[in-house]
Amino acid sequence: MKFFVAVCLSAVQMFAADFPEADISNGLIKAKLYLPDTGKGYYRATRFDWSGQISSLDYKGHTYFGEWNQAPYDPKLHDAIMGPVEEFLTDGTGLGYADAKAGGTFIKIGVGVIRKADEPKFQQFKTYEIVDPGKWTVKKHGDSVEFIQTVKDPTSGYAYAYTKIVRLVKGKPELVLEHRLKNTGTKDIQSEVYEHNFYMLDKQPTGPDVVVKFPFEVHATHGFGGLAETRGKELIYLKELENRQSAQSDLTGFGPDVKDYDISVENRKTGAGVRQTSDRPLTRINYWSIRTTACPEAYIHMDIKPGKEFTWKIAYEFYTTK
Repeated sequence: MKFFVAVCLSAVQMFAADFPEADISNGLIKAKLYLPDTGKGYYRATRFDWSGQISSLDYKGHTYFGEWNQAPYDPKLHDAIMGPVEEFLTDGTGLGYADAKAGGTFIKIGVGVIRKADEPKFQQFKTYEIVDPGKWTVKKHGDSVEFIQTVKDPTSGYAYAYTKIVRLVKGKPELVLEHRLKNTGTKDIQSEVYEHNFYMLDKQPTGPDVVVKFPFEVHATHGFGGLAETRGKELIYLKELENRQSAQSDLTGFGPDVKDYDISVENRKTGAGVRQTSDRPLTRINYWSIRTTACPEAYIHMDIKPGKEFTWKIAYEFYTTK
């Protein structure tokens, strides 16, 4: 039995080691990233951007991200990913989806050229056929990783060059995501991008110990079913979420000023905290949580003419409250 267990553990370790990855540190924070790879990448589905997936981040003995999804692992499962990660949507679908015919192609930014299925409407959580993942270039450094993806869909006329840098700030407990999206095609790129953070502060269950803070009076557009509520500038939990329970709603109260993109999540039991800010204003906040993760999803809008580019930054300041 001991031999069997040892063999199984060894196999799991070998399997995990097969994922392309990078370790970065600035002396205060240590983080591990999984890298995009069409054959061996940890995530190979078509919902989220493949770059910048942070599988773990440690600061002062606290952990902030991890494997929150309890479903059996499948690299092509739309949620087989760890945060913070991004999804690009155009009117709730892929770029060019509405104009493509069944069997034609559209684009998911950060993924590539996608085959449109014969279906009545776009399915956000479905994994589609990837026709062309584009070209990925990854540059690893001690405190940062740079991702560059170039994609061209000659059928639809959409094309882009996308750069994301995941960087730890020197001398600060801070991580910055720096983005640049250049339109190299012949059509306008209109899209929203949101950050699906998948916070797992110290791997504690989502419940009354978790509080989410905003710089404005926050309101939920739908009730949380007695599981959570908004009070002033905070979202709090009334009870610990059980398996298969979720608390979700769009949140309102923010304005067009970039200062309203300022969201903090804290665990009052362990003292772990993270503050998320950006240099672009909010266009929407969807809040989603289950027992294993709490996720403020902050949206940014972009409209990029051919030959032009759009840049944005998202900063994460990690701190302790004790």
